[in-house]
Amino acid sequence: MRGFDEQQEWMFSYISAEKRVPKDHPLRTIRTMVDVVLKELSPLFESLYAKTGRPSIAPEKLLRTLLLQVLYSVRSERLLMEQLDYNMLYRWFVGLSMDDKVWDATVFSKNRDRLLEGDIASAFFERVLCHARAQHLLSDEHFTVDGTLIEAWAGQKSFKKKGDKSSDSSGDPGNPTVDFKGEKRTNDTHQSTTDPEARLYKKAKGQESKLCYLGHVAMENRNGLAVNARVTKATGTAEREAAVDMLGELPGSKRITVGADKAYDTKEFVRQTRTMRVTPHIAQNTKSRASAIDNRTTRHAGYPISQRKRKRVEEIFGWLKTVGMLRKTRHRGTDRVGWMFTFGVAVYNLVRMRNLMEAPA
Repeated sequence: MRGFDEQQEWMFSYISAEKRVPKDHPLRTIRTMVDVVLKELSPLFESLYAKTGRPSIAPEKLLRTLLLQVLYSVRSERLLMEQLDYNMLYRWFVGLSMDDKVWDATVFSKNRDRLLEGDIASAFFERVLCHARAQHLLSDEHFTVDGTLIEAWAGQKSFKKKGDKSSDSSGDPGNPTVDFKGEKRTNDTHQSTTDPEARLYKKAKGQESKLCYLGHVAMENRNGLAVNARVTKATGTAEREAAVDMLGELPGSKRITVGADKAYDTKEFVRQTRTMRVTPHIAQNTKSRASAIDNRTTRHAGYPISQRKRKRVEEIFGWLKTVGMLRKTRHRGTDRVGWMFTFGVAVYNLVRMRNLMEAPA
């Protein structure tokens, strides 16, 4: 017989969120790993908070919520709090019961800023790496480095001459009419009033110049996991300088290889890497010039393998820009943009590790 369309609300529910989340849901594996990492970070959290006073939002819940924001591409904290209020899966992952009150978006942002001011993202990233290493998912011999543009949270109209205090009162004061046609604008003479650390930059000829930062990643070649990440100001040499710094921070003392694209094919970078006992498997740039990579490197069988493997670093950047919402950052300043970039890379590693551990043998 036909069922009845009853819509009476029940006063009590006897099924917990834990039982409603499917046993094979992808977030279960990720939450297990995250809980272990957060427990290890507990002493660091203690150092960020006072011993007395009104309790704040637990830092563990803050980080789980931020992780959900990255995983599900939630564009704002206000929308995140709204979805956390009615989404049972979100509540279960963060650690809230069905009756717990969700925080106000402003309160959440204020508490999040405490984590942004601390070095929590780097610590979280390092602990995730430790677990990947314990699972034998990391290579300690073969790596790749690369960089990508991150568009700053600042518009072209904010890029003005340094020291220029004048303001255009014509039109809409919130969105004034600005005509910079024919004006030569460079980072030496101009600066963004919205984000002074953002720089006008383009990565290739023919592309549009944008106010942006550069994000850098060092990836191990076995499973495509990121082993280092950072953000710098956008300059012509930032990619190679960051690569040298990241390679210098890799653990171990044995000789390793590093793959990279043509932008790293300079005599200085090749010299620096070889001094560090790093074999540069860099793509040769022979356009109107001689490559710094010669037959001493290209004749080995490992060179074409590194060139093939290095392209996987684009998967990290693609995920960060589409899922992780880092095509255009929502924060200002190198430190804060770097915090979110490092945290986003750590979340990517968690997703990648989950896929590797769940893959059939």
